[in-house]
Amino acid sequence: MKVLFLRDVKGTAQAGEIKEVAEGFARNYLLPKKLAVAATEGTLKSVTIQKQIAEAKRARAQDKASSLAERLSQITLRFPVKVGEQYRLYGSITSADIAEAVEQQLGESIDKHKIVLEEPIRHLGEYKVPFKLGAGLEPAVTVLVEKEEEAKKPAEEKSPVGEAQPGQVQSGDAARRPARKGAG
Repeated sequence: MKVLFLRDVKGTAQAGEIKEVAEGFARNYLLPKKLAVAATEGTLKSVTIQKQIAEAKRARAQDKASSLAERLSQITLRFPVKVGEQYRLYGSITSADIAEAVEQQLGESIDKHKIVLEEPIRHLGEYKVPFKLGAGLEPAVTVLVEKEEEAKKPAEEKSPVGEAQPGQVQSGDAARRPARKGAG
């Protein structure tokens, strides 16, 4: 009996193959467990159509991945961070941070598991971080970790202690104490 295998059957065939098997094996094992179907003209035609659809989807995914790989290899991600002694970062830059920055810059979400980062970035500098997009595509994004520049705020002139400027609320005990009756 000719059957079309729907799933891999160890030692017999792989999914999508057409093979001649014993009738008892087909009727008692393969067909009831939905591992295979009888190879008729209709099933063969539907399988070829499904293969064509799957091939088209794979080709579209490949094109999308290659265009994404090209765009990824051209971008530079900048991370302004606070640093401590010996220029070590407070915290670190992880694959999730990089994925979020890529999403903001390209407008396309990237799974953080596709980012190949052996350990989080904890020092200032420039890093090449590769991505695994599948189909042999591994573009590298340039990650630039810079010291955060403190925003320059205009220095407010502070008044000497005890002198209240017009329009300012006085702080300290005098501001919290209720006014005395009869005073003033």
